[in-house]
Amino acid sequence: MKKTILIILGCLILLVGGCAFFRKPPVVPAPPPPQKEGPPLAAVTAGDLPVLRDDLDRESLGRALRKSLEYYARLPERSTYRMGEKRFTVSDMKETLQAFLEIVESGDSPAAIERRVRGAFDVYRASGSAPSGKVLFTGYYEPVLKGSLERTDLYRYPIYRKPDDSVVVQLGKFREKYRNERLVGRLENGELVPYFTREEIDGAGALENRGLEIAWFSDPVDIFFLHIQGSGMVCLHDGACFQVSYAQSNGRAYRSIGRLLIDSGKATRENLSMQGIKKYLREHPEEAREILNYNESYVFFRTVDEGPVGSIGVALTGGRSIATDQTIFPRGALAFIKTRKPVIGPGGDILSRAPFSRFVLNQDTGGAITGPGRVDLFCGRGSEAEITAGHLKEEGELYFLILKKAKK
Repeated sequence: MKKTILIILGCLILLVGGCAFFRKPPVVPAPPPPQKEGPPLAAVTAGDLPVLRDDLDRESLGRALRKSLEYYARLPERSTYRMGEKRFTVSDMKETLQAFLEIVESGDSPAAIERRVRGAFDVYRASGSAPSGKVLFTGYYEPVLKGSLERTDLYRYPIYRKPDDSVVVQLGKFREKYRNERLVGRLENGELVPYFTREEIDGAGALENRGLEIAWFSDPVDIFFLHIQGSGMVCLHDGACFQVSYAQSNGRAYRSIGRLLIDSGKATRENLSMQGIKKYLREHPEEAREILNYNESYVFFRTVDEGPVGSIGVALTGGRSIATDQTIFPRGALAFIKTRKPVIGPGGDILSRAPFSRFVLNQDTGGAITGPGRVDLFCGRGSEAEITAGHLKEEGELYFLILKKAKK
């Protein structure tokens, strides 16, 4: 069987990389030379540094810093991270966080902390999206959902653990040019095929009667957004609660149902929010299943003792953890963000938008968070976090910091 799988994967790689060899290429005009893109991070001179002020408490920052230090403690010392034109070792990253943590816990005033940070750290700015050079910030949160460990007439929609027939193929192990790319599939009659879609799982019951259900819920819309957030708290009728976190996806491409609603004229870009999408789905139940199935990406979960857990394997900190494209930005690293956030009124309505800045840690990633121009801010747990995350969609700036003595 192992030999069969290797043969299948080898053919797959040849198919991906070699199909053009067997086809006569069409005659087309020569394309213009590609524009050379700059590095995703570029060093910032002292005169261009932003004002390094933080709008949150220091305790949460210290907690997030220690989580990244836990991550680095597990890594081999030979691992390196790129910032701009330089590479830094795991030791450099640890020394950076330890020095910053000492400053944070010093008891100094905000102005004194800023002076110390400016003197001790080099700063790199993210290139953002062309042509604006800005970074788009969105938010995510940890939902709290009522659920059941057994299927009932009310709780009849499940979330699943990772199926044992899913096969993950790291393409970089076969060809260097496919580095950081992977496939998720399953074997069918000796052939590797894509894993089941959302419609096949939720509509056709492709995973039923396999003992994969973790919990059951009353609303498929809630489950869909639990998939989007990647983690959540499940509370049972007896008051006991437990956390579930992302384990794996089905490998299908993420497709935005918000974009679908805009393109179909059912929503506008100006009034679209997570809350608005939920409202539309619940007011149009006859359309809900088709809209949800548009996003073929599907998430499988696992239970965790402490969470939610980010992609680097540590618990996230509300307001302090960010998700980025970790193929280009250093995992676990210290960062600084500047953007705007919604100001929430007593009734949950958005009163205004206020500028803010803070230090954060790069501890997560997401299927829709790609390129140097995207950041997802983990907003925490509960209703206020949900409102903030649902209405956070602002351009801003992203910076990364490294201890000056760590410079190579």
